[in-house]
Amino acid sequence: MVDGKCTKRFPKDFINDTVTHIDGYPIYRRRSTENGGQSFIKTISNADIDIDNRWVVPYSPLLSKTFNAHINVESCSSVKSIKYICKYVNKGSDMAVFRIENTNVNAPPLNENDEITNYQIGRYISSNEAVWRIFGFQIHERDPEVIHLAVHLENGQRVYFTDDTALDRAINPPKTTLTEFFELCNRADAFGAFAQTLLYSEVPRYFTWAQSKKWMPRKKGTPVDACPGLFKSNNLGRVYTVNPRQTECFYLRLLLVNVTGPLSFQDIRKVDGQQYPTYKDACLALGLLEDDNQWDSMLAEAALNCTGTQIRLLFAIVLTTCFPARAQMLWDNHKDS
Repeated sequence: MVDGKCTKRFPKDFINDTVTHIDGYPIYRRRSTENGGQSFIKTISNADIDIDNRWVVPYSPLLSKTFNAHINVESCSSVKSIKYICKYVNKGSDMAVFRIENTNVNAPPLNENDEITNYQIGRYISSNEAVWRIFGFQIHERDPEVIHLAVHLENGQRVYFTDDTALDRAINPPKTTLTEFFELCNRADAFGAFAQTLLYSEVPRYFTWAQSKKWMPRKKGTPVDACPGLFKSNNLGRVYTVNPRQTECFYLRLLLVNVTGPLSFQDIRKVDGQQYPTYKDACLALGLLEDDNQWDSMLAEAALNCTGTQIRLLFAIVLTTCFPARAQMLWDNHKDS
C-alpha cells in the first residue's frame, strides 16, 4: 500500500470476458455477483470485508495444486518479452567466483584485476545466441554503413613518420579520401564523368574505399542507369566537422558539401570561370555566406553615437563572436570613425 492505495492496482474492474491485447498483459474475466460471480465475507483487523472477484490474484489452479504454491502462466504477447524467456529460463543457476590468496607479505604480488579472465568467467551465451553462432549468422551489422570522409587543406593531411621515413613521407604524402576524390573526378572514363556529378559526401554510395587507398566502383547493389557497370548502395558519407576558427579549412568543407565534381583544390575555388584566391571568397561568390551589410550598418550607426573606445570594443566583439565574411572591408570602411 502506498498513500492508501494498492500498488498492484487492486481491486480490478468487473469484466464479463477475458480480453487479450496485441501488446501487454491480458485482462481476465471478473464477473460481478449479478452476472454469476461469487463473493464472501472475510474478517481482517476486526473488520468484515466483502471480497469479490475484483480482489482475486490471477493463478493457475492446476499448477497451484501440483506445486502447492501460487503459480500463474501468462502468454507473452509483446515482442519485448523474448528477453525474459531467453535470459531467465535458460540462464541456469547463479555463480559465485572466489580466489584464495597468500597473505604473507613476502609472497609475490598477484594480478588483482584480470579483466580477460573475469570476462570469460562472467560471460553468458543464451540458447538463441548459441544457435545463431552455430549457423554462422552475422552477430552485428551497421545499416546503413557510415563512411567517414577526410577534409584538409592542400598538403595538409595527417602524416605519420619516423626518422627513417621522414624524407619519403615528405616527398610522397599519404593518399586520403579527399585527394583520391579529386583523382576520381579526373578519370577519363565513364566513372570519372559520373563522379563529376556527385558531391563529396555522395561518393561512398557508388564507390568503395579500397585497401589500395583508391575509390573503386561498387560491384554490388542497384545498377545505375546513367553509368553502366556501376552499382548504388545505401551507404552514407560523412565529412568530418571543422571548427569555424580554422577558417580556410572550414570554408573548404563548406564548398565540398555544395560543389559537385571538383577536380582539385584550385578548381573548387573556381566560380563561373573566375578563380578566387581563397576558399572563403569562393563561398561568398556562391552565396554560401551571409554578407556583412548588417555589420557595416551597425558600425556606421555606432560611429554617430559612440566614442572611439566603444566602437573598437564593438568591432572586436563582431570579429570574435560573429565571424564576419570580410573583416578587412569592415576595418577599411570604419577605421577613421
